[in-house]
Amino acid sequence: MKVKFTTLGCKVNQYESQAMLEALCAQGFQPAPEGETADVVVVNSCTVTGQSDQKARQALRRVKRQNPGAIAVLTGCWPQAFPEAAASFYEADIVLGNANRAALAGHITTYLATKQRVVDIAPHQKGEALEPMQVHGLEGHSRAFLKIEDGCQRFCSYCIIPFARGPVRSKPPKAIAQEAADLAANGYQEITLTGINLSAYGQDLGLTLCDAIEAACSAHGLRQVGLGSLEPEGLTPEVIARMKAQPKFQPAFHLSLQSGCTATLRRMKRVYTAAGYRDIVAQLRQAFPACRVTTDVMVGFPGETEEEFQESLAFVQELAFDKVHVFAYSRRPGTLAAKAPDQVDEAVKKRRSHQMMEAVEKIRK
Repeated sequence: MKVKFTTLGCKVNQYESQAMLEALCAQGFQPAPEGETADVVVVNSCTVTGQSDQKARQALRRVKRQNPGAIAVLTGCWPQAFPEAAASFYEADIVLGNANRAALAGHITTYLATKQRVVDIAPHQKGEALEPMQVHGLEGHSRAFLKIEDGCQRFCSYCIIPFARGPVRSKPPKAIAQEAADLAANGYQEITLTGINLSAYGQDLGLTLCDAIEAACSAHGLRQVGLGSLEPEGLTPEVIARMKAQPKFQPAFHLSLQSGCTATLRRMKRVYTAAGYRDIVAQLRQAFPACRVTTDVMVGFPGETEEEFQESLAFVQELAFDKVHVFAYSRRPGTLAAKAPDQVDEAVKKRRSHQMMEAVEKIRK
């Protein structure tokens, strides 16, 4: 049987789609060549914004039209975070959460035999282990992703991801080194370490992120080891020093900011201040003079006053990031911020977005 994946969302989802594809191929499935129809279509969903779920619905409907008669599978963060809503999306023949992707082949076999819908969304459990998962490459890419961590326990007031991903679970350094070596043996010279909250790597193992970096860098044949998006608070002086000691480490940091105003950060339930973030960026630039620092900035968060926005804008201008992803706050049902008072008017969000993007473009030039 031929299978085709549609992946929405982050680098972790891309890694997991590749891992599921490889697992299916090991059991006799084949990837559908470009332009050919598939017998099984899988949509690996994202649920980070209020519009993400609708994008998953649209994607599944589209691939069903393009692959008439195919078994339609919905998996990923949307079913895990909102199991009732995803289970009631009857255009999916199989609905699978994030906790048991290894069951996918068996569910396809069951559906073929019974023609009965399969819904398998197991809730995350405290103390659960990281699901065993490995890839040997990344289709169509010269740089491979290596997932080293899953889960987040921070519960920022605007974010649904802890409900979709569960507690922090980390891949042991020995397994990281082996997977990195396998990727190098398959011709990949550059890899990016990914995770839902990379900075939390090792909390469950008594380790830190630099232990994972060192493990990956130990693989012969690799030229560069980089990092996906980071939360700033995990970058202690010790971690930065150990990063610097690795010749293969690529000093490019996507360091999530969200706001340059500490009062706004407090309402977001972020665990750092603007001053603390500034210090971490300064430490990175001192340790890696040629490093690239990029970030995300949200405007229009509930309660954000004009003065707070201007404070955030000035902070972004001061730090002179190499690139900034600017986006307006979008209400995500199921989060504290969605119910918060003082929601910012859409027109104000739009104006602030344009103003922030104009400032960022001037910095970039």
